[in-house]
Amino acid sequence: MTYDFSGWATKADMKCSDGRVICKDAFKECDGKTVPLIWSHQHNTPFAVLGHALLENQNDGVYAYCSFNNTEAGQNAKLLVEHGDVCALSIFANKLKQIGSNVVHGAIKEVSLVLAGANPGAFIDAVMAHDDESDFSATIYTGEPIVLCHSDNGEEKKSDGGKKEEPSKTSEKSEDDETVGEVFNTLNEKQKDVVYALIAEAIKEGDENNSEKGEEEMKHNVFDNEEQKEKKTLSHADLQAIIADGKRYGSLRESFMAHTQDLDVDDVNCLAHAQDYGIENIGYLFPDAKNVTATPQFIQRDTGWVQKVMGAVHHSPFSRIKSIFADITEDEARARGYIKGKKKKDEVFSLLKRVTTPTTVYKKQKMDRDDVVDITDFGVAVWLKSEMRMMLDEELARGFLIGDGRLASSDDKINEQNIRPIATDDDLFTIKVTVDVTSSSTDDEKAKKFIAAAIKARKNYKGSGSPTLYTTEDMLTACLLLTDTTGRDLYTDETQLAKKLRVKEIITVPVMEGAKGKNGGDLLGVIVNLADYNVGADKGGSVNMFEDFDIDYNAEKYLIETRCSGALVKPHSAIVLETTAVTGASETGGAGQVA
Repeated sequence: MTYDFSGWATKADMKCSDGRVICKDAFKECDGKTVPLIWSHQHNTPFAVLGHALLENQNDGVYAYCSFNNTEAGQNAKLLVEHGDVCALSIFANKLKQIGSNVVHGAIKEVSLVLAGANPGAFIDAVMAHDDESDFSATIYTGEPIVLCHSDNGEEKKSDGGKKEEPSKTSEKSEDDETVGEVFNTLNEKQKDVVYALIAEAIKEGDENNSEKGEEEMKHNVFDNEEQKEKKTLSHADLQAIIADGKRYGSLRESFMAHTQDLDVDDVNCLAHAQDYGIENIGYLFPDAKNVTATPQFIQRDTGWVQKVMGAVHHSPFSRIKSIFADITEDEARARGYIKGKKKKDEVFSLLKRVTTPTTVYKKQKMDRDDVVDITDFGVAVWLKSEMRMMLDEELARGFLIGDGRLASSDDKINEQNIRPIATDDDLFTIKVTVDVTSSSTDDEKAKKFIAAAIKARKNYKGSGSPTLYTTEDMLTACLLLTDTTGRDLYTDETQLAKKLRVKEIITVPVMEGAKGKNGGDLLGVIVNLADYNVGADKGGSVNMFEDFDIDYNAEKYLIETRCSGALVKPHSAIVLETTAVTGASETGGAGQVA
């Protein structure tokens, strides 16, 4: 035949860089077919078509006889091949059928010239030169053949320079006549375990291993030859029957067990026990469970409100906060009329001062170094630090709004003289409003009284700009479910309710559920513009992470801490709404609950 060059389009039984292995005769149906010769798998332009390739299926793979067309691109590629600049081939195939990573069937759609072939067996091994007097005058090789594999003594085995292997016609039994069982018998124990893993992968892929569903595409195939040794195994028909029944029995294990119950030990076509299938430890067939996420997921409260609080408070570069106020609301501070002959009176008003100093808030963790080293699925130290920062921010945000909720006697309690909770702050700074509801009140009654109390208290608010309502999910739900006498919603969404309450927005705070106000009632909401709440930290007092290693206990230790203060700095800048106190309630440190 007349052609410009020839070479292996793909080699059988070699491992590809993507993990696939093309089995012998996987592309047998492509024998004798002519497919386009393409430059580097470019399918979106006709200018990438360089010619065509005639495919020939052989024992070692698919061999291609390629001819260039007379286009500028084709002739340019021809010069590159003749000069030895390009010597690698690659294929594009679809309709792939796989068992695990083994490709057992497919259709080659094109052969491509590539600069760097992924398949060490796919290369150009013969270039034909044409002249005017004959079809070809010489065979030009592309230089040193590509290394295919390494021999047992460490020497490199090279390709035969374009000489294709001719199948033996004198052998008593051809390779095509070998059964799967006979081929499987040549594997050693280690290779046998690999086959078990492939079978497990086949079951995992389900029906796609037994019937074609859609098309999967592959652009190259690079494979490694495996040394084969003998071991007893089952026939091809037995294996197909077991795999086919795997779905019906629910698992591959049950299918194997069912197929061994009625087998005759003396029957050469049947095997009596599971170990006769080459499976002494059938559990190896089943892969380990896989994590659905890269790192363990936290079971946590909704923390969306935390960042809103941390971002809304006012930050200062100093931690010792002093607030001085002059109260001129009393009558003594008023201007007076003068009566002739009477002594003029001096103005009298009181000065108020409050100083807030910083405190340290921290979180500490440790892990045994053996565990840190053994956990390889994800960066456990980074994951642990993210959890520590998340919990520190939540604790600070909770402390700013309602307090940390611990008893006053607890060593872990955040001192409320250093980080002053808005919900229990002095009456000069927070307006305390009691919502007259009892445990027997309905949700509608509670919601209506809450809305009314919040609106009435708004006249005493002296904070900056438009405040925000921080409340519980139950309180918000009760308000949104209010209806008129015809059953229509009074407030269709949170925006309408916020407008009614004269607040900028409504933010639900999960940790407010069950919290108590300063007078001992259930805390229903805090209305405040957090720009009036100052959080101060000196240089070096911002959030810091420390790491240390305990030599004695082989433990990695982590500490995250901050030293800061927090307090409202403007009088009457917050409104706190709570229910009527329950008589007999005991004192706690949660949010200033008192009897």
